Amino acid sequence: MRTQFFIISTIALVVTLALGIFLSANWYVLFVIVLALTILGYYDVFQTKHTIMRNYPVFGRLRYVLEELRPKMYQYFIESDIDGRPFNRVDRSTVYQRSKAVRDTIPFGTQLDVYASGYEWICHSIAPKAFDTLDQDPRVLIGNKDCKQPYSASILNISAMSFGALSGVAVEALNAGAKIGNFAHNTGEGGLSDHHLKHGGDLIWQIGTAYFGCRDEHGKFDPELFAQKAQHPNVKMIELKISQGAKPGHGGILPAEKNSEEIARIRHIQPHTKVVSPPFHSAFDTPLEMVKFIQKLRDLSGGKPVGFKLCIGYKNEFIAICKAMVELDIYPDYIAVDGGEGGTGAAPPEFSNYVGAPLIDGLDFVHNILNGLDIRKHIKLMASGKITSAFHVARAIALGADMCYQARGMKMALGCIQALLCNTNKCPTGITTQDPHLTVGLVPEEKKIRVANYHQLTIKNFVELLGATGLDKPGNLTRSHIYRRVSLNEMITYEELFPSIKSGAMLKGQIPEKYKLDFARANMTHWGFSAEIDQ
Repeated sequence: MRTQFFIISTIALVVTLALGIFLSANWYVLFVIVLALTILGYYDVFQTKHTIMRNYPVFGRLRYVLEELRPKMYQYFIESDIDGRPFNRVDRSTVYQRSKAVRDTIPFGTQLDVYASGYEWICHSIAPKAFDTLDQDPRVLIGNKDCKQPYSASILNISAMSFGALSGVAVEALNAGAKIGNFAHNTGEGGLSDHHLKHGGDLIWQIGTAYFGCRDEHGKFDPELFAQKAQHPNVKMIELKISQGAKPGHGGILPAEKNSEEIARIRHIQPHTKVVSPPFHSAFDTPLEMVKFIQKLRDLSGGKPVGFKLCIGYKNEFIAICKAMVELDIYPDYIAVDGGEGGTGAAPPEFSNYVGAPLIDGLDFVHNILNGLDIRKHIKLMASGKITSAFHVARAIALGADMCYQARGMKMALGCIQALLCNTNKCPTGITTQDPHLTVGLVPEEKKIRVANYHQLTIKNFVELLGATGLDKPGNLTRSHIYRRVSLNEMITYEELFPSIKSGAMLKGQIPEKYKLDFARANMTHWGFSAEIDQ
């Protein structure tokens, strides 16, 4: 192809030049175009970075054009309504329609294959409850015996997304929507920003491994700075981030070019410098120290609810945390269980695809252990991981959650089109970018209404589902209410698939076989997995 290019380009240059000289000056336009393509082709031939371009001058560039267009063409012209990833068109359309408060019904019946393995449904009753007789705004009171300022939370809240990962206008729209709908907005680990505080929505301040917003000059936790900010009236709860489902066990790097003066001020770091978020906490080294740190955060915040978020990895580590709680008689006010299917702005594919337990498995395990040790009564559970519909909320609550988090669902309510450009600073909807030329398109005054609408209508549909089951309270949903098809002629309930454990059963030695080894290896004095059995 290289030889053909040399011959064809040379002939084309000579012919177009001759036409321009002997026939008409108009041919010089074509000559200039051919000359430009020839120069481009020679550049392709002599560059050494791209093999395709080097072997196929000019034409090889079409590969990169098509590669850029492929996701967009696939989403708009090829994928069906039910096979898009991470979220299919049916789920995305439901979010868009509810956020805009337009018709969200579907015609002609389901497009889902109800006979496929993995299909799930919720049981309905012959005697359903009337929707208008049920609580239209179910809430959960968070706060145990050590909490002085309990918080009444909605069963659906905005999950952790930091300013920096999101644009300032996106954060403002989310918080203003939370204010309208009376639900909570998690700040993410990037600190408590002016954008979070501007509209007065309820906040859950997340503290990550870098302690952004409450760190000293060495990156260590600063108790005085934390206490000062934690007592802000908009901050209703504190969340200690242990890990997240999209990249558990992975730290992060804030590049110097993204570390603006504003972000540096919010995070208490030096501007225009590279800042590393370590994969581990420096404020504690053991399960016992972690539980004590939770109490320290609660005391410093003036007694506000304090919880922690994690994606389940080694089961013995979570059991060790629970043993430390019992040993110290100190309990978090809530635990947020994040699934491996959770989202993030950027993560290595190995971490997003292959690290961390999915939500259903993690939630089942956490609820069972807390219940078996008879400490579930002290702790509320949040579930997060690809929750966009009322059915997802009902399924999580049936499995053991008290309430749910949403991140990507709320982003779609803002206008996210699943362009999958979150890690490029080129988000076309102005949500996951700091580029002012793109963020100008997102108007918080308009989008806050959509966030509130989406939350309200999702809760409305959840209450209708609850009524259809014949129940009047979310807490009455159980694993027996959810069915899953496992083969063409076999359907089982979640109770059969994920057997529940009676309260306090593990204290009586009734530990299921699948947990015995994890219990034996759980050590309150260190983290990690060891072949040695803790005596």
